[in-house]
Amino acid sequence: METQEQVLSMPRIGDKAPDFKAITTQGEINFPKDYEGKWVILFSHPADFTPVCTSEFMTFASMQEEFEALNTQLVGLSVDGLYSHIAWLRTIKEKIEYKGMKNIEVTFPLIEDITMNVSKQYGMIQPGESSTKAVRAVFFIDPKGVIRTIIYYPLSLGRNFDELKRVLIGLQTADAYEVALPADWRPGDDVIVPPAGSCGVAKERMESTDGEQTCYDWFFCTRKLAKEKVDALRVK
Repeated sequence: METQEQVLSMPRIGDKAPDFKAITTQGEINFPKDYEGKWVILFSHPADFTPVCTSEFMTFASMQEEFEALNTQLVGLSVDGLYSHIAWLRTIKEKIEYKGMKNIEVTFPLIEDITMNVSKQYGMIQPGESSTKAVRAVFFIDPKGVIRTIIYYPLSLGRNFDELKRVLIGLQTADAYEVALPADWRPGDDVIVPPAGSCGVAKERMESTDGEQTCYDWFFCTRKLAKEKVDALRVK
């Protein structure tokens, strides 16, 4: 008799983040309830004591204060056990020096997921890549517990941390100022204003001499947004 592997639907952008309780290196967490009011970056890695993952965890930990200034909690996950996690993080702090980073202490939670329950719930196990390791998934979850961005990397490719931080700042900026952001946007660049909702507004935009706004056509207008206004979103 054939057995059929349970198929779990991956969460999507705009969905509520699936909730779970888990043991971590910082104690038990109730996710995402424990982090209400904060942004969360939930990310998975394939295995402890692997080189790509080590480089990533050192980078995340070295940037932790930058993420905290953006009202953001980091939460890691792998299918390894708690004692493996603890031993690996101790090794990172005591022995590993990489790209000028050393004595790096990882103080954000790292989830134990031996059962793969959380990994499967979040679509982190992708059998075409590996049936026993989580791929490098990144979930950006807003203060209301809603998934806002999902990024996946294969096992062999480390994450781009400049992009992870850019995505987070971009999401917060778009929310705060009700704008959209063009390709390769960085703080201080022009932002996109919402499309005109009527012929009258479209005509006004095209005829406007407002120096703060530039219209390339009726549906594509940008305006200035000073870097200082983006920086003002940081936690004081």
